[in-house]
Amino acid sequence: MSVEVSLRHTFPGFTLDVTFALPRPGVTALFGASGAGKTSIVNAIAGTFRPEHGRIVLNGRVVLDTASGVFVPASARRTGYVFQDARLFPHMSVRDNLLFGWRRATVKAVEADIAHVIELLGIGHLLDRKPRALSGGEEGRVALGRALLSSPAILLLDEPLASLDAQRRAEVLPYLERLRDETKLPMLYVSHAVDEVARLADDIVVVDQGKVAVSGSVFDVLTDLELSALAGAPPVGAVIAATVSSHREDGLTALAFDGGTLFVSRLAATIGARVRMRVRAEEIMLALEEPRGISANNILPTKVLAVAETGTAHADVQLACGATRLVARITRASSARLGLSTGKPVFAIVKSVTVDLAGL
Repeated sequence: MSVEVSLRHTFPGFTLDVTFALPRPGVTALFGASGAGKTSIVNAIAGTFRPEHGRIVLNGRVVLDTASGVFVPASARRTGYVFQDARLFPHMSVRDNLLFGWRRATVKAVEADIAHVIELLGIGHLLDRKPRALSGGEEGRVALGRALLSSPAILLLDEPLASLDAQRRAEVLPYLERLRDETKLPMLYVSHAVDEVARLADDIVVVDQGKVAVSGSVFDVLTDLELSALAGAPPVGAVIAATVSSHREDGLTALAFDGGTLFVSRLAATIGARVRMRVRAEEIMLALEEPRGISANNILPTKVLAVAETGTAHADVQLACGATRLVARITRASSARLGLSTGKPVFAIVKSVTVDLAGL
C-alpha cells in the first residue's frame, strides 16, 4: 500500500510545490513551520482542497490528476481525517459517532472489525456516553475510531494531540502506537512535537516555505545537520532502534543497538523486546580520550562525520557509532579546542536516553 503526492498551487505571496511519497504502511510525519503548507497538503489528499496542478495516488488509485482532469470527490476517496479538535457530533452517543463513520464507508467493516476497533482504542465503556461527558483524551480516541471505521485507504492526522495537555497526550499516544503496529495503514501525521514524531514515525517529510526540504527515514533525517537551518524543523538528535539484551542486578537494563550498548534504568520489558531510543544532541558530551573516574554509564567510541555551525555559539557534530548516527551539540569553542574534523575519533558521553517501550 503506497501513497504518492505531487502538488503545485500558487497562493497570494506563496507557492506550494511538493512531491513526496509514503513508501510503506506506518506513520509518515509531516513537519514544518506554521504557514509552510502542511494543512493544504493534507486537505488536497483528503479532497477538500483542489490544487491548480497535481497528482495523488492512494493505494494504486488515482484520485487527482489535473493533467487528465481526474478529481475524485472527498466522499469517495476513502480517507480518514482526524483533526486537532475531535469534531464529534454532540447530539450523538459515542456508539452513534462510531457508526456514522462505518455507514459512510465504501468498504464496510464486519461486526468483528468494529469490535476490534473498539477494543484497540479502549473505548468500550464509553459507547453510551455523549461527547460532553468525555475527557479530551477520550474524545481523541473516539475520533480515531470513527475515522478507522470509515475503512480508509489512508489516515490523515492533523496535529491530533495539539489541543491536549501533557497528561491527555500521554493517554492517547499508546493507542496511536497500537494503530501504527496493528492496522498497517499508511498514516500522514502532522505535528510540531518532535517527541511524538520520534516515538511514532517511520518516515518524515520536512516542509519549508512550500517545498520539501528533506525527507526519508526518521532514523536518518533527525541526524541531518541541515535541519538546524530550516524554520520549524525538528531539532537534530538520534532515534535508535534497539533490543533489550539484559536486566542487570544493579538495576540497569542493557539496550543493544547497531553500534554498541546503552544502559538505562530498569525497564518493564522482556529480554528481546524491540524498543526505540531517543538521544538528544544536547545530551551528548565529547572527549578525545576515554573518560575514567566519572559517573556516566554510557560512553561510546565514535568517529566524526561532519561538523556544522548553527549560527549561534554552538556547533552540531554528526558522529558514526557503528552503523548508527548520533549528533552532539557543543559550543564552537569546544569544537575548536578539540580540533574536531571529519574522521577524527572521539568518545561520546551520553548523559540521558529516552526510551519508547512500544517499540518499532
